Amino acid sequence: MTSAETAQNRKEKQEVRVRFAPSPTGALHIGGGHTALFNWLWARHTGGRFILRIEDTDRARSTAAYEETIMSGMNWLGLDWDEGPDRGGDYGPYRQSERLDLYREHAGRLVAEGRAYRDGEAILFKVLPGQDLSFDDVVYGRIETTSDGLREKDSDALKDIVLIKSDGMPTYNYAVVIDDHLMAISHVIRGEDHISNTPKQILLYRALGWEVPQFAHLPMILGRDKKKLSKRHGATSVYEFRDMGYMPDSVFNFLALLGWSAGEDREIFTRGEAASLFELSRVTRKAAVFDPDKLNFINQEHLKRLDPMVRLAMVRPFWLEAGLPVENHDDAWLAGALTLMEGRGRTAREMAEFSDYFVSFEPVKARYSADAVPDDLRPGLRDFFGVLLSLPDWTPENLEEAARRWVADHGVKMKDYAMTLRFALTGMKVSPGIFEVAVHLGRDEVRRRLEHYALI
Repeated sequence: MTSAETAQNRKEKQEVRVRFAPSPTGALHIGGGHTALFNWLWARHTGGRFILRIEDTDRARSTAAYEETIMSGMNWLGLDWDEGPDRGGDYGPYRQSERLDLYREHAGRLVAEGRAYRDGEAILFKVLPGQDLSFDDVVYGRIETTSDGLREKDSDALKDIVLIKSDGMPTYNYAVVIDDHLMAISHVIRGEDHISNTPKQILLYRALGWEVPQFAHLPMILGRDKKKLSKRHGATSVYEFRDMGYMPDSVFNFLALLGWSAGEDREIFTRGEAASLFELSRVTRKAAVFDPDKLNFINQEHLKRLDPMVRLAMVRPFWLEAGLPVENHDDAWLAGALTLMEGRGRTAREMAEFSDYFVSFEPVKARYSADAVPDDLRPGLRDFFGVLLSLPDWTPENLEEAARRWVADHGVKMKDYAMTLRFALTGMKVSPGIFEVAVHLGRDEVRRRLEHYALI
């Protein structure tokens, strides 16, 4: 059975088959990750197949290293594929550079049928006027267009479609038709910037006598200034978000919300929940805005829900990057310290920065000087801390009760004394409950830090 016959048989079974087809000329950027994610969601929602196809006919810019980087980025996001260059399948090869004979074969057929012609080493498809190329897009609805719109720039002449360039390589609009048909792609889900390419591709599908797949074009992603997302808006590749301490679950969650809603104002969900809820019909036409604040909120919510040891594994590399002596503490104690953070820190990197005082006293000394303690408060502070350190039962509740009793007896403000304790232990103005922090650090470590500031 030929590949074309196999493709047709698969289509007749109405199995959903979608693909992500990146060019390996750079890392996986946010736009590409968004497209891959929506294809993955549709495949997983319908029980279909998600295919990775590498469009590497730009030989000057395509590299194996970029191909590997794209695959690694998809794996980081949890977008596993069912067929692809690294795992094979019934519809390979899955790199365009390995499919050149197929492109030449079908271009030759169009030439033999008088629908295309040779111009030197190149092959062009003859565009005829008056052909209705309208199509129904799942997202954008009915799009009315004819071949009369396919004109040369600033000319009334129709522009023929190049199939094979003079260097023997296929053009995008031609190769994508051959590949999508022979791979039995049922739904072409891609960015809305490809809407203008669709009429040309429909023309080729019909010339080849093939069924046209269902098209679903995704909304553009804009920066908060409503301009096309670019480097000026900050990180644009998947790996940049990983290196900043964002969780893959969070980036997945955030990207899924760009142009789609889970319903009932639901903003936090797992991959499985998103796949269960996803419907192409609920993708919006309106351009999606990439809001870093929204991503931070989502990431913070996912960090809160992590198993403590998993959260520790995410934060540890950033402590190590800061040169903190993580090895001096056992994992259970470190994980407990992060649990005390109660969601403080929007990313793993921020959580590491906000909790460095648990790992080491050195960052505290760098942030807070003994000179900051008012001299007139020192006698009272020494008495206050002496009472706390002498408590037989070292619990947050007992510390707080003793502190409140002491300030009430002495007619002073709790904030002056508790804030000094906070600065001496953390070097920060804001932290989790300072009595919880003190208990986790332990009586001996609290005494050591207070002694450094001559507060006992």
